[in-house]
Amino acid sequence: MIRSLAMCAALLLLTACSKPRPPDKERPPEPQATQLRDAMKAQVDAARDVQTATEDAARAQDAAIEAAGG
Repeated sequence: MIRSLAMCAALLLLTACSKPRPPDKERPPEPQATQLRDAMKAQVDAARDVQTATEDAARAQDAAIEAAGG
């Protein structure tokens, strides 16, 4: 029984230490850098949109204050 447990443990260790399989040649790996770049660009674009909306609201408020005689 101890011998079969030792054999199983050795087999598991050898399996864990094997080389990873190379990617399939038919389907190239998906580029990770472009996904990260696109995600970062989306965040920057959203921040620019918020900044533009805030500046437009500030201009409208200033115009309303000036129109009210302030």
